[in-house]
Amino acid sequence: MDFSYSPKVTDFRQRLLEFMDEHVYPAEPVYQTQMEEAGDPNHHPPVIEELKRVARTRGLWNLFLPDPEHGAGLTVEEYAPLAEITGRSPWLAPEALNCSAPDTGNMEILHMFGTPDQKERWLVPLLEGEIRSCFGMTEPDVASSDARNIRTRIERDGDDYVVTGRKWFSSGAASDRCKIAIVMGKTDPDADTYHQQSMILVPFDAPGVTVERSPRVFGYHDRGGHPVVHYDHVRVPASNLLGDEGGGFAIAQARLGPGRIHHCMRAIGAAERCFDLMVQRAKAREAFGGPISDKGVVQNWIAEARLRIEQARLLVLKTAWMIDNVGTKGARVEIAAIKVVAPETLVWVADRAMQVFGGAGFTEDFPLAEMYAMGRWLQIADGPDEVHMRSVARAEIGRYEPGAVPPPYVFD
Repeated sequence: MDFSYSPKVTDFRQRLLEFMDEHVYPAEPVYQTQMEEAGDPNHHPPVIEELKRVARTRGLWNLFLPDPEHGAGLTVEEYAPLAEITGRSPWLAPEALNCSAPDTGNMEILHMFGTPDQKERWLVPLLEGEIRSCFGMTEPDVASSDARNIRTRIERDGDDYVVTGRKWFSSGAASDRCKIAIVMGKTDPDADTYHQQSMILVPFDAPGVTVERSPRVFGYHDRGGHPVVHYDHVRVPASNLLGDEGGGFAIAQARLGPGRIHHCMRAIGAAERCFDLMVQRAKAREAFGGPISDKGVVQNWIAEARLRIEQARLLVLKTAWMIDNVGTKGARVEIAAIKVVAPETLVWVADRAMQVFGGAGFTEDFPLAEMYAMGRWLQIADGPDEVHMRSVARAEIGRYEPGAVPPPYVFD
């Protein structure tokens, strides 16, 4: 396991860091102004398209996709440090590189499971950054941390499927640019537990698709929102089914493993930016006879923040390496672990940074509060911490069962 950067990754990192310094960070106030002038939280500001144009000219496009024909041909381990860099400006950088959620996960499963026609109609425009997509899994009426609870029905009717149900936290669905949803629902409630569900492509202009509302999250309204979407007997061709009927759980696992790497590395990038701001503020502000950075409690926060970030990064990089070498199934414990550790790290660092900033840290003048909210949200998104902790505990306990492979460490 070698975490040094290959020449290819070193080249991508250098180009991406230059792109961030020269274009992304200067675009942040422009983005804010364009959004305020539009008065629409789902507005697609022109600065995004300008950043996308520059990113493409620099070869910084679809970095997440390992297929060299459509993406950069990077492994998960190679992409991870690039995802971290984009997390320093989560509002702009991922979309500028066409590497933003939920599109990345949707493109990955279209690439892996889509038919040629599905790829031509939906994957190509997504890869070109011409449209956006959403993912319909979580539901408002059930505890969706247990996906077996999902009630949405996908029922065969001749040459069609009929989709009926309500989804929420369908990120991006409030945007006019969202043209396709990947919806998970039950096709056969009588099948065994993990073969009851399927995934299907639902065009967002299909009759019966309604965005009911787009609730704020932590008081923020992310561009595109996290809406409640009602699928009211939506009829789509049977050819819109993704993969095999009953294969929804398998597709979900294929989607969520690499996707969690993306989320976690972006969270670490956001934590790094919070750290930078915290240290800069501590050095610049004086109180009680000297700079805040001289105070022991602040020095402890700075030291602990650095320790937490480094630990989280190493665990995520190890997980990325494992996905590449033993697959998502072999890395399932580590995937669960990073999903707890990385958001928790961001929340802790952002919280300490806000404390150093004082009242200013809670305002929109600085990105700290929004990054804190993002980290706290990630402790629920893609499965709550408790579910992932349960997975880790079960795997560890299982190693001590009779007949199991002995644990690697023996304590006398």
